[in-house]
Amino acid sequence: MKIIITATSFFLGLIFSLFPYDYPILWSTTPTPATHFDYFESHLRFLHASPPLIPRILHIVIFLGLLGLIMKLYKPSESNMLFDGASLVLYMCGITVYIANIVKGLRLVSGGVYGDELVKGAANGGGEGDEGVEQGQILGREDSLKVLAASNTILALVLVGVLVLQAGQWYAERKEAQEVESFSTSSSKKGGSEKSEAQEGGSKKKRN
Repeated sequence: MKIIITATSFFLGLIFSLFPYDYPILWSTTPTPATHFDYFESHLRFLHASPPLIPRILHIVIFLGLLGLIMKLYKPSESNMLFDGASLVLYMCGITVYIANIVKGLRLVSGGVYGDELVKGAANGGGEGDEGVEQGQILGREDSLKVLAASNTILALVLVGVLVLQAGQWYAERKEAQEVESFSTSSSKKGGSEKSEAQEGGSKKKRN
């Protein structure tokens, strides 16, 4: 469980670091200034241009979380099937969102080519433009950044769900252990009282 919580919290912390950029785009009641999109785009380009060691560490941590969930499902109990099975489904949904939306969006932002520019590239016979049109990429710059921000929020909710399920499993196992302990304690007390009563009965018979 510690491996799962550590990997999930690490991934969630990275998403939270992007929240100052996502909040004005998704949740603010005032119109988002154009300069904010410039800041967000520059930050994403800086992230995507980071040294290869950075994404490798991230991917290793993600793999460790997935490995921890799979290991807990080896010879599963009823509790494992319920909590860890649901956690694994949510974790895989998070990985899917990360690969399909976030990684693809980072590559798009780093390229700096959006919607109409991709269509123009396709019309001019550019190979990259053709690929972009085939993938159905018709969003403009601001819409693409909004999709990235929304993907971060979805991923954060999925990861929080994994943490909630793991906390629920820990609480359920703890309550079960407490109930077993209280039952064994009451049984031992009951057995001790019966034994003492039997001893008292035997001593009375000897006296008689």
